[in-house]
Amino acid sequence: MNGLQRTALALVIIGAINWGLIGFFQFDLVAAIFGGQDSALSRIVYGLVGLSGLYCLTLLFKPSEEFERENRTEMT
Repeated sequence: MNGLQRTALALVIIGAINWGLIGFFQFDLVAAIFGGQDSALSRIVYGLVGLSGLYCLTLLFKPSEEFERENRTEMT
């Protein structure tokens, strides 16, 4: 995994934790930290999390190196 993928995955995890907190406790951690849902910083974080989620979709369809190595050894 390269740096961009790790950063995107970290932001997606942050978003997932935030949604879990909203779902279970009705508490928006991002809004609490950055001054409400309408603040510019919160909107930036929400936007970055959304873009990271879209970017992580590419990871779903990218075969892992380990999987490719296993297939090569089985074929020989």
